[in-house]
Amino acid sequence: MARTKKDLATLVSFKSVHDARQFPPEECRKAAQFVADAFKELGFADARLEETPDGSNAVVGLRPGPPGAPTVLLYCHYDVQPPLDDAAWQTPPFELTEKDGRWYGRGAADCKGNIAMHLTALRALGDDIPVTLRLVAEGSEEQGTGGLEEYVPQNPDVLRADAILVCDTGNAAVGVPTLTTTLRGVANVVVEVRSLKGEVHSGMFGGPAPDALGALIAMLASLRDADGGTAVDGLAHDQVWDGEAYDARQFREDAGVLDGVDLVAGGEVADLVWARPAVTVLGIDCPPVVGSTAAVPAVARARVSLRVPPGMDAPDALDKLVAHLKAHAPWNVQLAFEPEQSGNPFKPAMGGPAYGALREALEEAYGRPMTTVGQGGSIPLCTIFQQTFPDAEIALMGVEEPKCLIHAPNESVDPGEIEHMALAEALFLRKYAAAKNG
Repeated sequence: MARTKKDLATLVSFKSVHDARQFPPEECRKAAQFVADAFKELGFADARLEETPDGSNAVVGLRPGPPGAPTVLLYCHYDVQPPLDDAAWQTPPFELTEKDGRWYGRGAADCKGNIAMHLTALRALGDDIPVTLRLVAEGSEEQGTGGLEEYVPQNPDVLRADAILVCDTGNAAVGVPTLTTTLRGVANVVVEVRSLKGEVHSGMFGGPAPDALGALIAMLASLRDADGGTAVDGLAHDQVWDGEAYDARQFREDAGVLDGVDLVAGGEVADLVWARPAVTVLGIDCPPVVGSTAAVPAVARARVSLRVPPGMDAPDALDKLVAHLKAHAPWNVQLAFEPEQSGNPFKPAMGGPAYGALREALEEAYGRPMTTVGQGGSIPLCTIFQQTFPDAEIALMGVEEPKCLIHAPNESVDPGEIEHMALAEALFLRKYAAAKNG
């Protein structure tokens, strides 16, 4: 674990945000090269950087196992979200800092903590690795530009495996071994509303003059019902989650809901975050409060995200979202739509030897029964893996848990999670090889 902390400190120090508008591209390349070099030391002799269609670099490599051994693909990503509000960080975002038993820093959990987990597991096994290993470390997962999603079907032989460990999720809570068994998909769109040739004085023209921002507000409000639940015309919102429950009090704590503020939509939390669609207004372009004038807005824009549960088709859901906004636009305002990221939900097939070995490994590593959860977030690459390698078992796991605050200021990881999950991964590789060869 001392080496693990050193590795993670180096990884966190790279400002590997895949967005040249915010950080130099060299930061991503330095992070990628560190990953390639670290895995080369562990027997991935051909570990290298491969450019993906979006211009980012994926780290790929192969470590051959014994003849006839099954092949396991290890997935992770080295790019991170931007730090957001630097002033909200209690520690330097790109400096791994230990505080109250946790390690803080951007990417400490998502997903550089999972890279450290892979390295720790393989070091624990040393030369006794009974499977063939493949590696892919993505460089643009957080930006959703789809580089690896295009690379995979174009280069199937580089990544083909019997089992794929997608290590970009985590446990239900610290110390609770968990596999993620569903992911919601995503469908994003930017909507623009125009109502006037230009802004006009609200005193002279306010009243009959159509307010573009007011129209946009009405459209966005129509996306929720009286209880705050998602209500996109034509989309079912009565699905039920059939796995582990999510206690409402725990959800309030995990999500940081303020005292006295109600949860929305009603019903069971697990249904709402893992089994049903959820709409979120991610941002609005309009006159800011500071600097605004007495004028009727002529144009306003919003970025709307729709999380799509298993059983729904993301492109179809996006079409329904756009149709809903058109139908609820008042005053015949002019509309323009810019579709963005779209990815289908994911649900793996379970019950094969990899899942059996993972259950045993997780329960042995943690000393308690394994559970399963869904994830409200999206990893479109999982669907690409499923389509490209239909016979592979795909499992989602990792070091992330609710207290990590991934994507937010003060991201952190519990080092005990890296330790236990690394042990579970090492045990899995042994147990899976035995199950396939037995």
